[in-house]
Amino acid sequence: MEANAGDPPTLADLLELLNSQDLGDRLRAVNLARQLPGEETLTLLHRAVTDENARVRYAAISQMGTVSGVDPAPILPILRQALEQDPEFDVRAAAAAALGDLKQPQALTDLLAAYQREKEWLVQFSIVAALGELGNPEAFDTLVQALQGESELISTAAAAALGDLGDPRAIPFLDPLIDSDDWQLRYRICIALGRLGTEAARPGLTRLAQDPQEQVAIHARHALGSL
Repeated sequence: MEANAGDPPTLADLLELLNSQDLGDRLRAVNLARQLPGEETLTLLHRAVTDENARVRYAAISQMGTVSGVDPAPILPILRQALEQDPEFDVRAAAAAALGDLKQPQALTDLLAAYQREKEWLVQFSIVAALGELGNPEAFDTLVQALQGESELISTAAAAALGDLGDPRAIPFLDPLIDSDDWQLRYRICIALGRLGTEAARPGLTRLAQDPQEQVAIHARHALGSL
């Protein structure tokens, strides 16, 4: 890069860095891409997602859901491909999170299919959170499956996502987890029941209002007052 230290980077500067053999240069190029106009940022990220190093791909994919002022249409196939094909699980997780950030309904099918084939819990977690971001009721069955799985972290994300969906059918699936030993899961159950906001949620919220964890009990009492 030939620009002075105080000058903002140009796309040409960062593309030069991205072509470097030095990993630190390439990571720096991706991080500095945030300072470019949206379309130029996307141009650089588009190139970075094919880098041989997973850290560079991860850094690029992680930004793709939050680039402002650009058409999301050309971003979707990039994220879909990363979610399906990238050999590194953390890159796939970043792709799922970015699809959630974009909130494009076309991503639903890809996320649902990815959840069924994925074995890595981190990717599953990111997919579940992204499904909550999309808020599409067609994700209901997959989120219930995630809620009832063995990972409490994924169950916690699924509880939050079911609350985001706002579908009262979730209540019978949320209620059994009120007795979980994990207070953070109980807290997410409490938030979800409060968001569902129907009389069917009252018994569960009444139990949670007596929770030994003060944060859970206070939120449950507030939710009861709003029913």
